[in-house]
Amino acid sequence: MGEFVRIAKVEDIPPGSRYWHDFDEETVVIFNIDGEFYCIADICTHDGGPLEDGELDGCEVVCPRHGARFDVRTGEATRLPAIEPVATYPVKVEDGYVYVAAPDETW
Repeated sequence: MGEFVRIAKVEDIPPGSRYWHDFDEETVVIFNIDGEFYCIADICTHDGGPLEDGELDGCEVVCPRHGARFDVRTGEATRLPAIEPVATYPVKVEDGYVYVAAPDETW
């Protein structure tokens, strides 16, 4: 993981909402679940489709294409057809801002 990048003000991501951010090579989605922030890659591990518009059901995001589910806290795939976890990224809150550890984009 890279260094932490300031993404948004805390009030820009109210509980129950999400926020997208584009890094150079990857898009991530930050979720606010009951005041806790979580960040995952915006890509379903089943077929590579985006998760950004998927329904949030508790702590799980539902892929809008085939119904795979992922726990946004851990990245774990919780329903077929996905079996591989989605990438997660550390999040921290400081001085009213949400920061995300930038994906390592040097493959």
